[in-house]
Amino acid sequence: MAKAKRQYVCQNCGAVTYRWQGQCADCGEWNTLVEEAGESAFSAKHDLSKGGRTLALETLDAHSIMPERMLCGIAEFDRALGGGFVAGSATLIGGDPGIGKSTLLLQAAGRLALAGKSVVYISGEEATAQVRLRAQRLGLGKAPVALASATSVRDILATLGGGSDPDFIVIDSIQTMHSDLIEGAPGTVSQVRASAQELIRFAKDSGAALVLVGHVTKDGTIAGPRVLEHMVDTVLAFEGERSHQYRILRAVKNRFGGTDEIGVFAMGEGGLGEVANPSSLFLTDRSRDVPGSVVFPALEGTRPVLVEVQALTVRLASGATPRRAVVGWDSGRLAMVLAVLEARCGLQMGACEVYLNIAGGYRLTDPAADMAVAAALISAFSERPVPADAIVFGELSLSGEVRPVAHDGLRLREAAKLGFSTAWGPKGMKGVGGISVTGFTRLGELVDLMLGRD
Repeated sequence: MAKAKRQYVCQNCGAVTYRWQGQCADCGEWNTLVEEAGESAFSAKHDLSKGGRTLALETLDAHSIMPERMLCGIAEFDRALGGGFVAGSATLIGGDPGIGKSTLLLQAAGRLALAGKSVVYISGEEATAQVRLRAQRLGLGKAPVALASATSVRDILATLGGGSDPDFIVIDSIQTMHSDLIEGAPGTVSQVRASAQELIRFAKDSGAALVLVGHVTKDGTIAGPRVLEHMVDTVLAFEGERSHQYRILRAVKNRFGGTDEIGVFAMGEGGLGEVANPSSLFLTDRSRDVPGSVVFPALEGTRPVLVEVQALTVRLASGATPRRAVVGWDSGRLAMVLAVLEARCGLQMGACEVYLNIAGGYRLTDPAADMAVAAALISAFSERPVPADAIVFGELSLSGEVRPVAHDGLRLREAAKLGFSTAWGPKGMKGVGGISVTGFTRLGELVDLMLGRD
């Protein structure tokens, strides 16, 4: 048999090259190429069109049964999943070290076990005694969760298949798993791919809900090959700062539900607690008007969340280079809004330092935040506060036009629930819940209103 061709795989992005080099040509990372066994000449020339079995093709109008779901008893977790764990599905959850991934999954596993489900928790990073002590601190010491500390995929599959099939399996973490069928250390691209593939195949065959914990890189993305995210059914990102109390569980991909759903948690002595009204977390005291502070009704999936946008502008002496600092929003988007304010509205903000912050450690991705950011910048620049009982939202174009946004009714209802009475937004939206609405077609109209121009 011909010798297999030598290949090198990038451990950061999964790119393949047939000669070693110091820097990956795809992702630009250094010293990430590792040699792996390549495809043999026989397998490359083998004709796969012969010897296979004929597949039974179906039509789109065939009857389909909705997948069975398991509610873990943590409402915010079930919301992010789209209604609970699906039997036979694979879920990948990633987050920074110490953010609370293991704590959240242990709480979910404990509640499912107390509800009568068969639960297995496999830890590749901690001993069973450590997991047991954490469960006791969380008040789940009596939960009938089957624990094991292992990294061999062969041993794990032999254990899982040796008795009755479990309902719920946690693997913490997939980067520590090792398959003896593949050469390489745990955490390499080939090991992560092969280990995940074997575990997912077992979950599909047995009908168990599988959860894989994934490490993240310094950029916040899940470590290992991107193919791992394509292999699973659901990808959840656990966000937040370890120095902050609050955590956000965000659905990035979900084959059985909507994406961009979030669950909000607060870290306490008893573990991660649910936050039923997240809007109250991201709003400071609104008893008085403060320049540069604007409330924006963000939309995460089907959930509206009110957050506070804070802006500060500092006038500099001529010749000094102004600084632009952004926390919780896209810096490129801020540059666009500043350019529109200067080019279309006549505000000379080019010589000012600009600082923008989203309160509470929240990160905004909703394009409807453009107008709220613009209002906060105008307020800080002119020292004229936006009314404390007002919310602002709308998307801006480069021409200065205020564009309509989706689900304005949901945003207004959430604001009315929290006591807001005024809304500034795109022209044509209708008031809901007693909120008076002021619509704008161009950003210049908002500038004239806030500056008192005729």
